[in-house]
Amino acid sequence: MRVIAGTGAHEIEIQRSRFLCSLARVTDDDEAGAFISAVRKEHWSASHNCSAFRVGPDGGSQRSSDDGEPAGTAGVPMLEVLVRRELTDTVAVVTRYFGGTKLGAGGLVRAYGRAVSEAVDAIGTLRRARFAALEVVAEHTDAGRLDNALRAAGHRVSDVVYGQRVAFAVHVPQHDVDAFDAWLAEQTGGAVEAVATGFVDLDVPD
Repeated sequence: MRVIAGTGAHEIEIQRSRFLCSLARVTDDDEAGAFISAVRKEHWSASHNCSAFRVGPDGGSQRSSDDGEPAGTAGVPMLEVLVRRELTDTVAVVTRYFGGTKLGAGGLVRAYGRAVSEAVDAIGTLRRARFAALEVVAEHTDAGRLDNALRAAGHRVSDVVYGQRVAFAVHVPQHDVDAFDAWLAEQTGGAVEAVATGFVDLDVPD
């Protein structure tokens, strides 16, 4: 699955109608609803504020609204873009300011879909990947050198806890765990091993 890179907006114009697509990252239905309400409040004078969102690990919770446009001409094509792009935890609101020319059902479907698609392109996406969460514990005398080596090699150090020893929380792509273990053994002469503590989903460059 993928998520958008951040909150943003992108506008297109079709036959003098303005279509402003606002995108945001959300974690559940309530956050999506709150964002939709906020956009509607901001653009209260617009002809329509149509919306679509998908949330959940597999985008399993999804909803769309035509907000007064002919049934199936706005929310559905917006949602189809999110599905086709494999996006989740994403909400889209397309605000339309009517320009005086009717587009017809087919024209509306194309316009609303294009508004979302171009907004996604403009803001960008991230890929959601599963990482192994590992704990690496070292003596204080070795911690500084290991810390530098981890970061220089590009490994994701999410936390460092100093106690009687120093514990590094490291996130490694699932398919790279064996390679990381070999790297760690080489760096420490086999004195330090990584202990698996679970898994975490992270958003990485697409």
